Amino acid sequence: MKYVIVGGDAAGMSAAMEIYRHDKEAKITTLDKGQHYSYGQCGLPYVLDGRVPNAEDVVHKTAAQFNEKYGIDARTGHCVTKVDCIERVVYGYKTDTNEPFEESYDRLLIATGAEPRKALDDADYPLEGIYYFKTIPHTNDVKAKMADVEHVTIIGGGYIALELAETFTNAGKKVRMILRGKQVASFLEYSFAEKIHTELKEKGVEVIFNEKLLGYEGEDHVTAVRTEHASYPTDIVVEAVGVEPNTAFLEDSGIYTLKNGAVLVNPHLETSMQYVYAAGDCASHYHNVKSKNDYIPLGTTANKQGRLAGLNMADIPDEFRGIVGTSILKCFDLQIGKTGLNELEVQKAGYQYETYTHEAGNHADYYPGVEALTLKIIWRKRTQELLGMQIIGKEGVDKRLDVFATALQQRMTLRDLLDLDLSYAPPFNSVWDPIQQLAKRQF
Repeated sequence: MKYVIVGGDAAGMSAAMEIYRHDKEAKITTLDKGQHYSYGQCGLPYVLDGRVPNAEDVVHKTAAQFNEKYGIDARTGHCVTKVDCIERVVYGYKTDTNEPFEESYDRLLIATGAEPRKALDDADYPLEGIYYFKTIPHTNDVKAKMADVEHVTIIGGGYIALELAETFTNAGKKVRMILRGKQVASFLEYSFAEKIHTELKEKGVEVIFNEKLLGYEGEDHVTAVRTEHASYPTDIVVEAVGVEPNTAFLEDSGIYTLKNGAVLVNPHLETSMQYVYAAGDCASHYHNVKSKNDYIPLGTTANKQGRLAGLNMADIPDEFRGIVGTSILKCFDLQIGKTGLNELEVQKAGYQYETYTHEAGNHADYYPGVEALTLKIIWRKRTQELLGMQIIGKEGVDKRLDVFATALQQRMTLRDLLDLDLSYAPPFNSVWDPIQQLAKRQF
């Protein structure tokens, strides 16, 4: 059996390793347009302030290591431009020579991930000093410029933008964020985002809300960001306005996608074309709370989908059991988490619901160092089935978030939270965990 995998990062190499383990006769070829395989993109912001010394430190295994240790034909600099699902052939070119190549397959995995969304068309502003931030080369480009930079403007206010605001500030740079909307972290409700606004202000980050980006100024190098209201001087710009599935090369392949381009997959990670699978940031993700296909690109999901795709490709049936949309990030001293749905999403889904917001300590109040946690829980009105939680604080967010995500995955109710046997000692918790305190108030 000849397996071809397009994409050499989380989903692609998780699949490759499962095929390697379960099909000893497999011929596995992986094709990636870049030069780096299997690395932790989420660690890259911390290269800028030195917490991670080098971008290459986030690499798990190189292409050479996959080849030498596992016999996987892991190729770098191979950009796939077309897939013929009838003849079972992928076409592309080598990025260093532009030489065309083609590769036949018995089973194919699309694991091409996502590309940074661009705030403006590059062709309109061919200036130096405008960066994106997702890959090791992106990181190295920005880091190489850091010594010459005093001021950074970040376009956007999502996960990466907030992490970059912290790491640039820690590196001694003045930071400005420009947003089209009224808040950072659009996945949160405004009352939670306000806490991040306060944290950013206290740490010296300038945040400009409700301004539309019109363009950049400068002759060869960017010198200012122009919005509909003002011109803001800067030394460099980092666009961090989200990502989109890297699937344009699948046009005319017969492979169905969502409206945003994410490849539509079933629980076995199969696409609409026979013998073709997809996983990770280029694929759809079934949302168990929304009960429909969604797109929430996260490294955890990519690894899980990749593993399962590999098993199914090797004729070991297993199902991807969906997500609940769990995410967490750190912004300066704040830990910020969300799982399931926020109130606006619940309203859009048409659920009858109830909600409660609560503030509690991260551990026993009488034990030194207690920090406040703010939590909001949403549940179905009639059945009390849990729908979502948002949580923010300085300590203890991850523990509560993971407990609640588990509860969502198991379709637990508000009442069920009271029966959870959670750990307790004064340095770690109260006798009633904050999520149980919320539930306890309803009974």
